Amino acid sequence: MTNDRTEVDGLTIGILGGTGDQGRGLAYRFARAGLRVVVGSRSAERGQAAAAEIAKLAGVVGDVSGGTNADAWQASDLVIVAVPWDGHAETVASLRSNLIGKIVVDCVNPLGFDAKGPFALRVPEGSAAEQTESLLPESRVCAAFHHVSSVLLADPTVDRVDLDVMVLGDDRDAVATVIALAACIDGMRGVYAGRLRNAAQVEALTANIIAINRRYQAHAGLRITDV
Repeated sequence: MTNDRTEVDGLTIGILGGTGDQGRGLAYRFARAGLRVVVGSRSAERGQAAAAEIAKLAGVVGDVSGGTNADAWQASDLVIVAVPWDGHAETVASLRSNLIGKIVVDCVNPLGFDAKGPFALRVPEGSAAEQTESLLPESRVCAAFHHVSSVLLADPTVDRVDLDVMVLGDDRDAVATVIALAACIDGMRGVYAGRLRNAAQVEALTANIIAINRRYQAHAGLRITDV
């Protein structure tokens, strides 16, 4: 598996929940990399408005369109799930028959927040990604993009997002495609991090990253050494 850009050239990337911070930031970076992006939302108007705003940002050379989450999956070759955790199961389950055979990348972090800070929530299926796999048994589910700062992604003055993205999945070809997708963003590298059953600790680590960011007023990311 390599960070070969040719793996994703020509693909259209649909983002469910593309008007949220993480989805919107990823949409911008993929469009800036020259990919076709469809921003999905529960509201067609919100999806279209977000797409229009992203298209005007510095560096965008790819085509950006928007609409409902249904518009996003219909027009796309690869779908990223970036919806709020509270609506995760409902949104994913509603698309089961529509995502058969497609690569579906889950980047959702099931987290809670209280006076002590962020903490990982327990998910019956093990992780958000495994929940998606259970709801989409005929899709090619991967987990990735959990530890990427939405602030950096959305900032047009940031040219490079220097970090590694841990990519998990059981379909080796799908994993290779997601690794290549990560590499489309300047400074970013995709790294294979195991099968989907290992996604829980990757999602939970986001709570630690948030705690680091709050303590040091930073936008911390991960680098995997000696790879």
